[in-house]
Amino acid sequence: MKSIVSYPERGSGGKNTYRGNCSPLLIEDLIRQYNPDTIADYMVGSGTTGDVAKRMGIPSFCYDLNRGFDLLNNEIKERPDFMFWHPPYWDIIRYSGEQYRIEEVVSKYGIDPSASDLSRKQSWEHFLKEIDYCTVKQFAALEKGGHLAILMGDVKKKRKLYSMILEIAKPGTIEQIVIKAQHNCVSDGIHYSGKPFIPIVHEYLLILRKDHALMYNYQLTGNVEGDIRDLNLPTWKDVVAGVLEESGGKVTLAEIYTAIEGHKRTERNKNWKEKIRQTLQIYDLFGSTERGVWFLVEKGEKGQRKIAA
Repeated sequence: MKSIVSYPERGSGGKNTYRGNCSPLLIEDLIRQYNPDTIADYMVGSGTTGDVAKRMGIPSFCYDLNRGFDLLNNEIKERPDFMFWHPPYWDIIRYSGEQYRIEEVVSKYGIDPSASDLSRKQSWEHFLKEIDYCTVKQFAALEKGGHLAILMGDVKKKRKLYSMILEIAKPGTIEQIVIKAQHNCVSDGIHYSGKPFIPIVHEYLLILRKDHALMYNYQLTGNVEGDIRDLNLPTWKDVVAGVLEESGGKVTLAEIYTAIEGHKRTERNKNWKEKIRQTLQIYDLFGSTERGVWFLVEKGEKGQRKIAA
């Protein structure tokens, strides 16, 4: 197994009609690479992991919401040395109600799978919160020295990338990240127009190792909002340009003062108004056609600045 894998042919295992089902060949490679005593999959979908494990003679523990197991609320009773997890990629594919019938699960197991279906979470933040919970819960159930392999992908909406691998909690030791090429996706036949769009044609396989039974490190991410008017690193040029961009047109010097006044940058420099005037004068980024009124100079050919008409 290498750090980039590709399986143009799906292989045998699970149901190829079950959307989002990963290639059985990936499971085979993981079993050969790590040679586990057992393998567990708590979101097994149509049963790919169990089919591969049976064929390769490895005991498996395979569960899913469609089999009556709720990873958010049910206890993990096993202590496996290897887990494979292929969670939903947010709401790209909805599972309960589309890939399987909710009524059948309610009738057979007495639970409503839609309540704990990660593909039904409305917000990215809510989805991530429950993904993190499931990640740490599974990792805690691993035996010491065991591995958790998580197959995940990115989602793009309204020109913004939502990246699971960047934002999920990562307990233990990050042993490897494998890039997996995607083939035969529904989105392959979609043509996008308008703004530049880069299609997503890969997934990530994150492999975490549990080195200690009780104590382990974990990585958490979060978004922090910063105002360049309060930070040390941005230059006065960046701050003034930001004010002009935010205004979207011509701005008076007094309005520039007002937009910046009271922020930490002005507190650190008592001559901040003089600094703003100096900045406006020395950069060809800024233009003025009347006294005390400023704007951003438009870009011409090859990115060179030219005075706006």
